Order: sequence, then structure tokens, then C-alpha cells
Amino acid sequence: MPKVLVSACLLGQPVRYDGGHQLAHHPVLARWLAQGQVVAICPEVAGGLPTPRPPAEITTGGSGASVLSGHAQVRDSAGDDVTDAFARGAQLALQLAHKHGIRVAVLKDFSPSCGSSHIYDGQFAGRKVAGDGVTSALLRDAGIAVFGEHQWDAAAQALQAATCAAGKD
Repeated sequence: MPKVLVSACLLGQPVRYDGGHQLAHHPVLARWLAQGQVVAICPEVAGGLPTPRPPAEITTGGSGASVLSGHAQVRDSAGDDVTDAFARGAQLALQLAHKHGIRVAVLKDFSPSCGSSHIYDGQFAGRKVAGDGVTSALLRDAGIAVFGEHQWDAAAQALQAATCAAGKD
């Protein structure tokens, strides 16, 4: 069975910045869990950040790709630069994906690590902008399809397509 990378907070693990989780309930996720296909990751915790921790955002105008290229930073609400931890966590997520042959990930939207289509604007004012998190950008750059937590059906279709393509190789 092919594996899927899933944000640990979506699995009910208390790894979010506030010590909470964002447990997801969806039939696709339930099926993947029952079949042993889920590999959990919290890139922020994997990168060495504690739980709880101050919220963090990518600096204004930045995205995950701009963080990875050194053109933006990730700062927490106290103003501390936590870019290295986010980059380290993204690398560990990618290593985990390679280890398990993962081609599809479902990650927590709006996160500066996992956001797949939208992140916060870097002002800590609750405004969301188009963009991806550091881990999402790195995974996509490696050819892994990344989806947000409201895209379970699309992720399942991508997993099926990737599985069929792998079978033809």
C-alpha cells in the first residue's frame, strides 16, 4: 500500500503552536489510517521547536519558496528568527517522504510550514494570503503532490494516479 504524509495535528496529535491539534474527520483519512498508509509529521516539532511555542509567520511578502531561497524568514510573534527550525523540519519531512516512497501529502493549511495554498501575511493580524509554507514548497519542488486538509478526495485521486503510474514503470 502506498503511504501518504499527513500533518500530525490533523491526526489529533497536540503539536500546534498553542499545544492543540486540528483533528480531521474524513472518510478518505479514516480509510488510509485503517489500511496503515499514513505517515505523520509535524515539521515544526521535527525541526526542534517546542510545544507550545509562539505563533510564527513567514515575513511579509514571502512564501515557503522564498524562505528556502534565503529571500524571506520565518519569525515568531516575539520577533525571533525561527527560519532554521522550519527549514530543518522541511528537510526532515522530505527525508521521511523519500524513505517511505511518498508521492502525496495532506498538510495543514495556513501554517508557515504546511500551508498548501494559503498562509498568514507575516503581520500577525490574522490576514491570509496566497502562498505555501516551507515544507509544502520543498515537497512540491521534489515532485510530491501537496494538498490542504479540505482536499482529501483530490489527494486520494492523486494517490491513485501515482500508484497506477508507479505500476507502469
